[in-house]
Amino acid sequence: MAQEKKLRLSTAPHIHCKQSAQTIMLDVILALLPCAIIGVIYFGKNAARILVLTTLSAVFAEYFSQKVAQKPVRIRDLSAVVTGLILGLNLPPTAPWWLCVVGSVIAIVVVKQLFGGIGHNFMNPAMAARAILLTSWPVRMTSFVYPQLFSQGVDTVSFATPLQGGSATLFDLLIGNVPGCIGEVCKLAILLGAAYLLLRGVIRWYIPVCFVASYLLFARLFGADAIAGVLSGGLLFGAVFMATDYTTTPMTARGQMLFGAGCGFLVALIRSFGTYPEGVTYAILLMNVATPLIDKYVKVRMYGERGRAA
Repeated sequence: MAQEKKLRLSTAPHIHCKQSAQTIMLDVILALLPCAIIGVIYFGKNAARILVLTTLSAVFAEYFSQKVAQKPVRIRDLSAVVTGLILGLNLPPTAPWWLCVVGSVIAIVVVKQLFGGIGHNFMNPAMAARAILLTSWPVRMTSFVYPQLFSQGVDTVSFATPLQGGSATLFDLLIGNVPGCIGEVCKLAILLGAAYLLLRGVIRWYIPVCFVASYLLFARLFGADAIAGVLSGGLLFGAVFMATDYTTTPMTARGQMLFGAGCGFLVALIRSFGTYPEGVTYAILLMNVATPLIDKYVKVRMYGERGRAA
């Protein structure tokens, strides 16, 4: 009797590629390295301590939370490393050790694992954690210093960022000769990471370009210095590394364009009319919440689908 051939059935999609969660996260880590290296060069050992603490805390938080929940431990997918590194790059170089640990635990346990783990969180974990830290300890989160590389050894005095009223030339903003968070000050490092992610196909241009273009348009309409605004604060870092998170952004190209444009509009609105001078964190989180609505109404027409009858 001839051996019967078994037909294996599975649900879509049926497209295979060499990318996995681990390889994608590794690419993101490599893209973040210029910001991390420049941050350590600019701000010294404090920056290195913060990045190590947030990253290790995120990995340990994921390991123990998955153990407690009796789920498979998936720290090898490197998603916790990415979350911890992004959070650390979004902290001021004056952040105390406990703030790093608390932020990582919030990002991993509260925002990520309690909602089902990787692929199930409805907000960007690092951004949500930063928002909670900013609300809970605003003074700690806004104590900025000039990079040691440019401050001639004076690194214990807090300064206002350009968004808080400090002065800086466009060149200073570009190279990072301004107070700010560890990973957001040097825009050249951010652009280098963005180029790597685009060349590797990890992200597409839809969200970052629409984010920046929308901000430029509305900031100009609201009477702000649009170019300086793009180079100030965390706009570029957020547009490249956080607004492009796969899980919390729309699935279609048109939806991603709308998402990016919404982020840019909200940042311009908050900076121009709000009491908080930044706005990137809250803009991305608000658009994260709006993602299911965008996916509901902005869809790709299925192959063979007919248009609505006239």
